[in-house]
Amino acid sequence: MAVSVFYKIFIGLFLLVACSQSKEKTAKDYLNAAQQAYEEGNYDLAKTQIDSIKIKFPKAFKEIKAGFALMQDVRLAENQRNIAFCDSMLQVNYDTLKVMLLKFDYVRDEEYQEFGDYIPKIYPLSQTLYQNTVRSGVQEKGNLYLESVVVGQNIHHNQIKISLPEGEYAETLPVTSEGLNYRFSTLTTSYEIVRYSGDNENGVAKFVYTFKDRPLTVYFIGKRTVSKRMTNKEKEGIAQSYELSSLLLEIEHLKLEKEKSEVLIRYLLSKKGE
Repeated sequence: MAVSVFYKIFIGLFLLVACSQSKEKTAKDYLNAAQQAYEEGNYDLAKTQIDSIKIKFPKAFKEIKAGFALMQDVRLAENQRNIAFCDSMLQVNYDTLKVMLLKFDYVRDEEYQEFGDYIPKIYPLSQTLYQNTVRSGVQEKGNLYLESVVVGQNIHHNQIKISLPEGEYAETLPVTSEGLNYRFSTLTTSYEIVRYSGDNENGVAKFVYTFKDRPLTVYFIGKRTVSKRMTNKEKEGIAQSYELSSLLLEIEHLKLEKEKSEVLIRYLLSKKGE
């Protein structure tokens, strides 16, 4: 009986030691897996393995400390890769932009504008003050705007809707801001010009871009509503503006992401030097 009790105690102690060793080994396994993932460029997996050490083995201080050091290397490499990706994509986008800008005139009032606008050559400003129309432009940083022009009619419009024959449509939000909604008269006629940008544009340009090969009708909405069938030049000008805006905004996004990575790399390198 004494032998049996001694045997059980021995087995219990053996299992306890084995579990303890297994626990220590498992923490090291996570660290080794993180190191391997880092070397293979799988940074998301490396970070997951490092985080698991802290969660599963809160007393594995040696591995946690080593994991923290490895995490700095992972973040550094991750951001270096991000910069390389941004540089590559920026070069591709700049090449595309160079070709795309051939379709636009650059217009800037040096006295009042810090940045200029890109106006589609297919529908220049000189053609937009003779009839009711919708024209478009893209600011230098990529923000698209639409402008509705009503000639010779005082309808006090501040909104437009563009629709397909089947009834599907997109419409701007009403514009009430001073400077975006203005009217003036010459000796011969009157004009109403309303600009829609940001939230007020409300996806109308994308709608035109999507359905530019279909018949589209624009409604100028005010105290009363007038409408007209959009011309091919109007639709193509808006479609080109939408494409240019998307490209410029993507370039600005890549530049911002690159800058964020550069700032973080400087921070990580400064921590390494401490």
